[in-house]
Formats: sequence, C-alpha cells, structure tokens
Amino acid sequence: MTEKRQTAGEKIAENTRMDEYTYPLPEERIAKYPLKERSQSKLLIYRNGKISHDFFENLVDYVSSGSLLVFNDTKVIQARLEFRKETGAKIEVFCLEPKTPADYMLAFQATGSVTWRCIVGNLSKWKGQTLSRTITTKRSEFNLFAERIGEEEGEQIIKFLWNNKEVSFGEILETTGLTPIPPYLNRDSEDIDKRRYQTIYSKWKGSVAAPTAGFHFTDQVLKELDIKKIARTQVTLHIGTGTFKPVKSSTARGHKMHTERFLIRKEDLLRLAGNKRIIPVGTTSLRTIESLYWLGSKTKQNPAINPDNLTINQWEPYNQDVSLSRNEIVEILLEFMDKNGETKIEASTEIMIIPGYKFRMTDGLITNYHQPHSTLLLLIAAFVGPDWKMIYQYSLENDFRFLSYGDSSLLLPD
Repeated sequence: MTEKRQTAGEKIAENTRMDEYTYPLPEERIAKYPLKERSQSKLLIYRNGKISHDFFENLVDYVSSGSLLVFNDTKVIQARLEFRKETGAKIEVFCLEPKTPADYMLAFQATGSVTWRCIVGNLSKWKGQTLSRTITTKRSEFNLFAERIGEEEGEQIIKFLWNNKEVSFGEILETTGLTPIPPYLNRDSEDIDKRRYQTIYSKWKGSVAAPTAGFHFTDQVLKELDIKKIARTQVTLHIGTGTFKPVKSSTARGHKMHTERFLIRKEDLLRLAGNKRIIPVGTTSLRTIESLYWLGSKTKQNPAINPDNLTINQWEPYNQDVSLSRNEIVEILLEFMDKNGETKIEASTEIMIIPGYKFRMTDGLITNYHQPHSTLLLLIAAFVGPDWKMIYQYSLENDFRFLSYGDSSLLLPD
C-alpha cells in the first residue's frame, strides 16, 4: 500500500515540536478579573527586537500615522443556560452555534423554537427527558424547554422551545443566559463579566469567546487614534470554544484546527488597499485578514467557485507559492463580489498559523498573552520568531497580567 505523501504544510507542522512552545505560568499571574479602567492595563511594545512598556492609554504614541487598525466587531452572547432536574441536579447547556436556522441573526430572531449545537455539562444526568425552566422578563413569564435530538462530532444537538411567540431566542439568552468566561479563570461568571467580557465596539452577536485584545480600548483611546489619523476598519469573526483547545499532540501536525466563520463588508475590504501599515487588533482579526489573502488567491484560480462554499483549510496556505500583492487581492475579491452581486464576503477558515508561515496582510499586532501549548502562542511565535520567549519572559519579570483579562502588547517586528 502506497504511503500518503505529506504536503508542504504538514511537513512544517511535523517539525513544530510543542515542547518548544511553552513557558511557566503561575496561577497568580492569570488575571481573574478586569482592571477598573480598561486602558490602565500595561502595554508591552516590541519593535525591531527591542522591548519597552507603558500603559495602554498611551497606545497612540507607538502607532504611526497612516496605519490601519483592524477590529473584530463580534459580540459575545450570553451562551450558557442552566436547567435543574426535579432531583435538583444542574444541567448546563452551552450554546455554540445555531443549526436551524443556521444563520446567527435568524437564530436570534427566532420565536417559538430553535436548534443549536451545544456542549452539555453534567450530560450523564440527562437521560433523555425534556428539561424545562421558568423565565421571567419585564413583559411576561413563560417556560423554556430543552430537548436532546442528536449528536454530531461530540456536540449535542439541542432543540429549544418556549411558549411565548412574542419573545425571541436572542432575548432569552440576554435575559437568562450566563457569560461564557474562559475555563482557566476557575470561577463562576459574575455581573461584571456581562459588561467587561465584551469590547466597547462589539456589534454582531455570535461569539462564545471574546476578542480580548480589544478589551483595553476606550472611547478616549479611539478618539486619540482618530486625531492622529490612524484609520480603522472592521471584520467579523465569531469565536468558538476551540480557541481554548490546547495542542495535546507532540507536534503541531497532530492538532485538528477548529473552524470559524467570518465576514468582511465591501467598504471595510476597500480600506485594506493601499500602502498602509496594517495592524490587526487580536489574533482573530489577524486570522481573518490572512484568510482573506488565500480566499483571493483561490477565487483568482477558480472565478466560478460558489460564494456559499468559501473555505480555507488548515494547511492550505503552506502548499501554495503565491506572490500576489495586497492590492491585487483586494481587487480580485471586489471583482468576485461584484460578479456575484454581493456586498460582503462570508467564508470559513481552519487556518493554523505556525512558525514557517509567511504573513501577507499583517505588519503589526495588538494582542494579549496566550496560554502555553496553545495555537495562539504558535501564531505569536510565527509572527515575531524566537523573540516570543524574550517577550514572555520580560512580561513575567515585570508583573504583567496574563490571558483574557490580562495586559496587552503591541508587536512590530520590522
């Protein structure tokens, strides 16, 4: 039997040993709560191999005029619903993504019933019976029911029904759901999380994890960026729980990257053209614009591709020798949109960015600190090279706060 030949991407991943991408992270260095003021977080500045630090409120001092910041405007939903059986056992249903209807907006607008892909806590206690709970809003009181109707790829398919056609599922989540804070915080969600586990510019509901690099922005910071003529644009990538999934294999090759949906509107795509210094705010914004590059390459090769089936596979970017410029990519995607009568591009990506990846759309990065053995730490190592170790060591030695509610960094390799 002929052995399957490895692709270029798989070879790079096979040589990416995960024991080289870890660091000691004491529990006390994980920020369990946000600071009182968002912009009072520390800001590490890494530029041309040199490190300094300041406070995030002074970000404008370190970003050049004419740069373009790319924000992920996804909004975290109150995705965790708690039910109790008659025995008193608690069952937690964590809504991951809508199944029927599959469109997020339609799912949130649904009245009467909706079906979601979910993770269920204390699943062994749920023997198949319908769960129910009473929900009280300012307008009415009604019952919400949950039924298990199947399982797909280890996730439960849950049908929710409620006996009030005037209330949408989005309203149910907002009034009854709990904030899906990261598991490494080791605490229950609290009232403060509903407001602070969210960026101030969040707009489109759909994430079950936040684009945490944006937590530090305030209206004042944004105003100062505008005064200095630092431009902004938006993408939308709905973040799933896969972002917390550690790499358990010995090499990056053994990790199956999670899939996430994203979109960019025509007016935001246009802003990526030109000779601007592009600085994504967060790894999800970076992941989106790098995926856009490969979408442009794909649609150039196959202009007849169905716009409903756009996807970038995990190792796909490593297997292509493409030399298109950013402006060319933008023009290709605009032409594709016009041809298909679209005002936005929607797609999915599994892209896994590891050392050896060549960045095409990204010149700098604003990001928080990431877990050892994580795909996000691999991305940072890909972006700044071996200096990631120096950056993290400096941050540990200078009392930086780590992970979602922690401090920030501005990475400018060149």
